[in-house]
Amino acid sequence: MNSFTVRMARRSALHPWRAVVGWLVFVVLCLVVGGAVGTNNARTADYRVGEAGRAEAMAAEGHLERRSTEQVLISTRSGAPDEQAAESAARDLTARMRKLPQVADVAAPLWSGDGRILMVEVALKGEERDAKDKVDALAAQTAAVQKSRPGLLLEETGSPVISKGVDQQRGDDLALSEKITLPVTLITLLVVFGSVVMAAVPLLLALSSIAAAIGLSMVVSHLSPDAGVGTNVILMIGLAVGVDYTLFYLKREREERARSGGRLSTEVLVELAAATSGRAVVVSGLAVVISTATLYLASDVIFSSLATGTIVVTLVAVASSLTVLPALLSVLGKRAERRSRRRAVRGKPAPRTRREGAGRIWTALLRPAARHPLATLCVPVLALVALALPLTGLNITEMSRDTHSREIPAMRVYDRLNEAFPEQRVTHDVAVRADASRSREVTGALRELARLADKDPLFAGGPRIDTSADHRISVLRLKVPHLGNSPRARDSLDHLRDTYLPATVGRIQGAEYGVSGDVARYADYPAHQNSRIPLVLGALLLVTFAMTVYAFRSVVLGLIGVVLNLLSAAAALGLLVLVFQGTWAEGLLGFDSTGSIGSRVPLFLFVILFGLSMDYQVFVVSRIREAVLAGVPTRQAVLDGIRTSASVVTSAAVVMTTVFVSFVLLHIIEMKQIGFVLAVAVLLDAFVVRIMILPAALLLLGEATWWPSRPVPAASDRTCRDQPLAEVR
Repeated sequence: MNSFTVRMARRSALHPWRAVVGWLVFVVLCLVVGGAVGTNNARTADYRVGEAGRAEAMAAEGHLERRSTEQVLISTRSGAPDEQAAESAARDLTARMRKLPQVADVAAPLWSGDGRILMVEVALKGEERDAKDKVDALAAQTAAVQKSRPGLLLEETGSPVISKGVDQQRGDDLALSEKITLPVTLITLLVVFGSVVMAAVPLLLALSSIAAAIGLSMVVSHLSPDAGVGTNVILMIGLAVGVDYTLFYLKREREERARSGGRLSTEVLVELAAATSGRAVVVSGLAVVISTATLYLASDVIFSSLATGTIVVTLVAVASSLTVLPALLSVLGKRAERRSRRRAVRGKPAPRTRREGAGRIWTALLRPAARHPLATLCVPVLALVALALPLTGLNITEMSRDTHSREIPAMRVYDRLNEAFPEQRVTHDVAVRADASRSREVTGALRELARLADKDPLFAGGPRIDTSADHRISVLRLKVPHLGNSPRARDSLDHLRDTYLPATVGRIQGAEYGVSGDVARYADYPAHQNSRIPLVLGALLLVTFAMTVYAFRSVVLGLIGVVLNLLSAAAALGLLVLVFQGTWAEGLLGFDSTGSIGSRVPLFLFVILFGLSMDYQVFVVSRIREAVLAGVPTRQAVLDGIRTSASVVTSAAVVMTTVFVSFVLLHIIEMKQIGFVLAVAVLLDAFVVRIMILPAALLLLGEATWWPSRPVPAASDRTCRDQPLAEVR
């Protein structure tokens, strides 16, 4: 036993306090350095994809990019406001806003068609992504005007204040998630270990790993910018894998302690755990990292941010299980040995050790696979296929601003704005780049396009053309009286791109053009993702297969792993479609159905599930292979390996499910969908795939499981298990 994991464990076990202090210093250093360098947040340009992204880049080149705007609605709590009082408030508000350094322009006040609301629109300086940091100054001026005119009602909305409200809601949701997850995780671990101290170890290590990962992610964001979701995924994945990896290690150490009956020292027990579960943790951690890295192939800043957060927290969790965990086990083990010696001196019997291993429940659950493997394989496979059938109706869309929770005050004002000013709902931005000598020709073509749109009921009229100072870039802004995620708005985009633009601007030789805006973004982003899915999934299947073959030297196991992961992911996605594209579960899970699934959810599920499933596969198959190497026939090794690993796999699945289910409580619909689908996928993987399908398949395959190699019992493996302490050391 001289592998890397064993050497690390031996060093930590021999110098435990040095390892503990070193880990604490590492965590603090990560937080300090991360806080010092700060987070490099993604910029507006990082989100540009497809035609909409190209059009936005052209507009930005001519300094004609869309500015973030805030709308202040002036009304009364009932009835129409006094016209003079409302206009006086608008003048006061306009004067105040124009004095702010954050404000680029304030539009002339605009009355709604029914005369009940007066709107003041304020344009902000700088990038869209930075606008939410500037709304406090605007809100203060709005509040000041409100205070001086108590008879009126002033309400503010707009993308910046809505984004700020979403961030606040997300923070509150995550705090609630933690309040639920941490106690349930602790209770689960108490049931598993029967000891408060042993239950606290996985939780504390997971939390410290999360803290270190948050600090490191700030540093890494300067290489790959953070899209604002890094902390979310670190909390979600960090608690799940952090507890799981520690759980695998702890359970194996306790199993070896029970088996040794006091013959082996704490250091040797730690080394035995490192040689088995420690290796499994490293392999599964690398599998999560490598599979998650395929998200970078999506060429999307949000997926890159998700991948970075997952990779960082997984690597930190693996590092903690290799360094500080053996040290803690050494300290706790020596303390237990001292207690045993004191009890022996006093003539008291040694406390009974909880033996780890097969239980009657798991023996009963495995009985169908042992007696009727073919039926046990076919029935759950057919059930998972049936669950996957709703995928045929999968509708993927980009979750827009219109899907945010109405518990955010600015969203309720946003609804009033859309109702009172339908012509302000959506704007298409047609950007054109051509040689400066063709400026008049471009302007004429855009005017012709505006005339065509004016005759189309899908458009609202009131076009505006802006041209850059060098006359190379022109932008036509067309208003649409429909919500950005509505079919009518998408139809207007199709008319614009497929008919009006080719008939006008498209006739100008050498002109580049494109349409941007909210509707274009909502259409182009899912299209971009769909174009990248084959590449990402192909790479994911390849690396999953390669990792399994590398870990177990078996092509058959590699193929089984890929098929089972695809099956459980497809079944989970089918359930997601069944639940979230319909309305029957709205009251149960607290959401308003959009009739669609967020465009990021399926790809994120496949990548994360493939990585997390490797945790269970590596742990379970490692136990089976270990038994085969010890000379046990494959059939018996399968049954024994799954029986002895079932309790830890189940405990790990419960912890993971608790973490993911807590995200179902979030208000953000896409995070709710991600939490739901991951929770379902983990449950299916742990309780259906690993307890029923996998053992049945391996029992049917028998010795062919290990093709093209055949594990040969090694003398060193038997020696480590059977020799006394002095000989092992």
